[in-house]
Amino acid sequence: MIADVGKLNEETVRLLQEHSMTISAAESCTGGLFCALITSVAGASDVLNEGFVTYANTAKMKYLGVKESTIITYGAVSSETAYEMAQGLYERTDADVTVGITGIAGPGGGTAEKPVGLVFAGICVNGSTEVMEMRHSGTRDEVREKTCRCVFEKIISIVSAR
Repeated sequence: MIADVGKLNEETVRLLQEHSMTISAAESCTGGLFCALITSVAGASDVLNEGFVTYANTAKMKYLGVKESTIITYGAVSSETAYEMAQGLYERTDADVTVGITGIAGPGGGTAEKPVGLVFAGICVNGSTEVMEMRHSGTRDEVREKTCRCVFEKIISIVSAR
């Protein structure tokens, strides 16, 4: 497990340290894996503020401010929900970077419109939020790992460009 992430978690922690930035995450389908990968790196306490596993829709609304109307209209697995997760976390924490991950890791739960492996991640850096859509194949663990890899890559790309 975690081989797919490589050293991206280490690079993310190092880069956030260099830029004196902190990070918080709200995870649904990754179930805390993203934060676990950060905390596996020495020096993580310099950058990680907090993490939430907001698996239930009620938790997304309660802790992150995701609107019930967003979940009803677009679903928990949507770019709109991922955006509100990341933006809501940014508004509620002191982190410079916030991440909201929601998706369908499988093996069940997928539909024709939203298949297993569909994941959305909202990434907010200093108040500016963008959402990435991913479509992964593989086992439940592989979908979760590939998601974390892609999110780390995106954070590295955004922060490096600053």
